[in-house]
Amino acid sequence: MTPGGAGVQHHEAETAGSVGTAHPGRAADRPAHPDDAFEATAGQVLAGYLNARCADFLRSLRLYGESGSDTAAAAEAASALRCSARRIGGTLHTFRVLLDPVWADQLRTELGWLSGTLAQEYACTARLHRLVSALGRLSGPGPAPGSGPVPTARSGEGASAATAGALTVGASRAGALLERQLTLARTRSHSAALQALGSSRFHAVADAVAVLASEVPLAPVAGAPAAEILAAPRNAAERRLLDAVSALPLARAAHPYNAEALVHGLATPSDGEAQDAPWHQVRLLLRLHRYAQEVRRSGGSPDPVLAEAGRALDRHRDAAEAAAASANAARTPRIAPATAYALGVLHADQRLEVEAARYEFQRIWQRTAVSAP
Repeated sequence: MTPGGAGVQHHEAETAGSVGTAHPGRAADRPAHPDDAFEATAGQVLAGYLNARCADFLRSLRLYGESGSDTAAAAEAASALRCSARRIGGTLHTFRVLLDPVWADQLRTELGWLSGTLAQEYACTARLHRLVSALGRLSGPGPAPGSGPVPTARSGEGASAATAGALTVGASRAGALLERQLTLARTRSHSAALQALGSSRFHAVADAVAVLASEVPLAPVAGAPAAEILAAPRNAAERRLLDAVSALPLARAAHPYNAEALVHGLATPSDGEAQDAPWHQVRLLLRLHRYAQEVRRSGGSPDPVLAEAGRALDRHRDAAEAAAASANAARTPRIAPATAYALGVLHADQRLEVEAARYEFQRIWQRTAVSAP
């Protein structure tokens, strides 16, 4: 059975139609056009945006069901499904005051579960590719694994040749270890995703999204003009973002290689997580702010600078998680010294990528349209 069930297929055909009648509990007769923003009610604008995102969700779900053995098509459909789920959940969070709060909180929780479950397999695949590629880049040309002992550098040639050779010897084993660990994690994540998509919990989520495509449970306040009501939740999302960014060490991140942060990253795992956590939080808040901006633009083109800042923070997250994966592999019992050495170099390389992403974000943020009052 295709994920989502017959109820989803029935509602999917209705997503391009009307979004209900105008009264406090439902969306108005039609989605608001951007030019009508000052005439439409808040409910019309919000329902119009949610209607479009639900249509995206259901379309992606249908494409996923039709992908069959085409893994590339399935991965693309799953990515679009995650994106739609995040946008719907983020909108329910930011504009909760305009909605039935109990319903909004419950659906947002379920959408978060779905997007998080589907993201794990993709994350494992991307992390493995990133780490193996980095190992190849770092080891460079040198003696092949198993070709004999690494020659000692002669006097005057420096230690760089011996160091590169030692890394090359360990890189092959380090790559094999990472592949075993991350392939196992990816397999488990794939099984979890398949189990989730076949569960009654997912069918309930899909049916709720299908209903949301035609009927949005609005609070009475949503009947007020959009220009008066929508600004407050958007401003609150922006303020949370600004507060979180102001707590970041942006002055220190203005240097492309932050040695102090690198040293902390090489310390205990808890130290690394502690310094990365505020940046991860900014990434999530920036996403919510961008979604709120999309509601204002009725799904139009996002602010390109904010999108660029988001991509920098995505790279920060990817590098931080890759560094954690290499550190976790280095803690594997009874690995060879050369393997541990290669994993240590890989960890340091990914922590430098973390610092490069912070430096990039700091430069982009100076150009962003978001500014403190």
